[in-house]
Parts: sequence; C-alpha cells; structure tokens
Amino acid sequence: MNDVARLAGVSIKTVSRVVNDEPGVHPSTAERVLAAIDQLGFRRNLSARNLRRGSSTGTIGLVLEDVGNPFYSGVTRAVEEIARLRGRQVISGSSDEDPGRERELALEFCSRRVDGLLIVPAGLQHSYLVPEMRAGTPVVFLDRPAGDVVADTVLVDNIGGTVEAVTHLAAHGHRRIAFLGDAPDIFTANERLRGYREGCVRAGIGYHEELVAMGPHDESSVATTLQRLQSAREPATAIVAGNNRITVHILRALAGVAERPALVGFDDFELADLLSPPVTVIAHDASALGKAATDLLFARLDGDNSPPRRVVLPVRLVPRGSGEVHA
Repeated sequence: MNDVARLAGVSIKTVSRVVNDEPGVHPSTAERVLAAIDQLGFRRNLSARNLRRGSSTGTIGLVLEDVGNPFYSGVTRAVEEIARLRGRQVISGSSDEDPGRERELALEFCSRRVDGLLIVPAGLQHSYLVPEMRAGTPVVFLDRPAGDVVADTVLVDNIGGTVEAVTHLAAHGHRRIAFLGDAPDIFTANERLRGYREGCVRAGIGYHEELVAMGPHDESSVATTLQRLQSAREPATAIVAGNNRITVHILRALAGVAERPALVGFDDFELADLLSPPVTVIAHDASALGKAATDLLFARLDGDNSPPRRVVLPVRLVPRGSGEVHA
C-alpha cells in the first residue's frame, strides 16, 4: 500500500478507502489509485481484512474421500453452486481414506478461518474438531457419520438400497446372489453389507459367507473373486456391487464373457445406460447429498441452534437390463 500511495501521490488512508470501497474519495483520485494498483499488481488480502473486521472469511472447507471419483465430483459441484449463491468460495481436498490426512486437511482449513466445514469422514475419531466447534465453526458430515462427536450428518439409505437390490434379483429367480463391497470398516460399505444380509433373509435365500467379498478392491482382486464365484460347485448367478468403482471393475472382468451373471450396482455412473447390457443400479443423487449438507451448513451459519440433525436421503432402483437377467 505504501508503494501504491507513493505512485499515485496520495496518502495510505486514501488507498485504503479506495480498495475498501469507502466514500469520500474524489473520482479522479480513485482512478489514479486504481491505475497504480493495476501497474503494481497489488491484490487485497481479503482474509486479513475480514479477520480484522471480525467478519466472515468468505470460505467454506470441503474434505472428500477422492475428488477424482465422479460421485464426489457431483457432490463438490453442488456445494460450489450453493456457496457461490451465498457469496462464499469452496476450498477442498482429498483424504484418500486416510484419517490422518482428513485431520490435517480439516485443521488446515480451520487455521485459515473457514466459515464452516463439510467432511466426508475417513476415520472414526473427530474429537480434534471439538475446540473448533465450540469456537463457533459449524461442521456437517456427509455420506458417513462422525465417529465420536455429535454433529449434523447427511447420509443416503445404504441399507434400504441393498435390500432393494437383493429383492429385485431374487424376484428374477436368483438364489445365489454375491456381494462385493468396499473395506468393512468404511461406514457405507458396512451399511450396504447389512442391507445385503437383510435382503437375503427377506427373500428367503439365506446368507452365505462364501458369496461375500469385502475390499478394498482393485481390478485384479475383483477378477480373482469373480473367477472363484463362478467356478464354485454352486456358482453365483447374480452380483450386487457395493459402489460404482467395484461395478466398473466387475464389468471389465466380464468383458467378452458370453454368459454373465445378473448385476446390480450401488451408485449410478456415467454411460451405465449405454453399455451392453445397460447396467441396473441403485441410484442416489450426489448433487442432492451435497445440496442437503450445504443447506444445513448455511442454516447453522444463519443462526440455527437446534440440536444436531441426521438426514437420510432416499435411493431408487433403476432397472436397465443387467439386473433383469433370469436365473
């Protein structure tokens, strides 16, 4: 600001008034100050200004599992759209399912004085956030709940979704239905496994441990699991995939296979309807998840002091062909 004031031939106070849009500066003087700012490449430090004033920093933090996953890209987009309408910017990072990385990102965002936090938790210990929450920073967990703090949470109906998937396959005559899920210590994976078990019981087909393979999964492990399931004395005739990535791994492993098992995937994904056969999925709206969580965060920022809420969003079966193969 000293350099701008010297170049424009004005006082530092005048520069301050111009950059903060305060009244009392002659238009020609303001133009001279702005020209000097452009020439010197001066930029306002909005965070420092807002902290001095004790007001909003204009940012919210978003901690995701993996921003490269199309599902979380949809969540991010919804968060950004609402934040923009409310005059906020979003800073985000991926935890890669590492609790330590999640904590590092969340505390880094807090050190930057974000107005609020949205977190897809990677771990089960979130007491590190208690000082921030007590200081007034609202935190909303989405897709999974917090482990050891009571906070606002937005989920999807994981159990109901896999119950519906198994029920659908059983209605097409399948009695040997396999389930390939993510690591069981992940909340969504464990909930979907519970739904699978419940679905088997409801359909009267029983639960068989040999038909279950929990991750983490990659392309190689999925191919090996499918080979085991299909070469068994009583092979699986249908599969429920626990998330979109597992579904894609299954499709790659089955490429070129003439007789495929029926397949229902949890999470929709791009081009699923254009494959041959099109993939039947349990769909839920990633943008709705992001929107619900962000709306809840802004309600807290607007002064809502009601007890923490737990919102569960519905899912729906989208039959396209792969899940309608008869046993």
